[in-house]
Amino acid sequence: MTPEEKYRDLYEQMYELCEEQGWGDPFSYARSREIYMAGLLGHKVADDYAGEDAIDEFGGCEYKSTIGKSVNGTYNGISVQDTWEDQCRYIIEDKIGKYEHHYFARFDGGRVAEVWKLDANNVLQILLPKIKKQFDEGTSHKKDPRIGVSISTKQIKEYGTRIR
Repeated sequence: MTPEEKYRDLYEQMYELCEEQGWGDPFSYARSREIYMAGLLGHKVADDYAGEDAIDEFGGCEYKSTIGKSVNGTYNGISVQDTWEDQCRYIIEDKIGKYEHHYFARFDGGRVAEVWKLDANNVLQILLPKIKKQFDEGTSHKKDPRIGVSISTKQIKEYGTRIR
């Protein structure tokens, strides 16, 4: 079997396994990493792509992953609301704060090198000032007007707990 044939065979096997388990398309966005992380951490894979990435012992949780040299996490595509009060409510109740735990993984060579866990309150403490800044500056001038913010390695290590 050539390397190309082997790749296609493994690709098809991966897709079929995910279909059988109800995990969806493993090649959509970072879904394959979410499935990997859920299995590694003993969580249940979420049923669909909207909302939580997985379910831990407390309920829905958020996963962020990177293949960079340092662990970090980006929250892209945050819808912009009409007022700051509406934006805060949306962030806290519907988007970021609704997940008790946020897990940040760094992949290296196809394997997880490290995983950190932050509580929603810490994530909100870090992200809300960044979201407020973008909200106040306005985003209508951008090609994608949605808000995007990140949690740095330093912040993850300061506020989080390494679990792997």
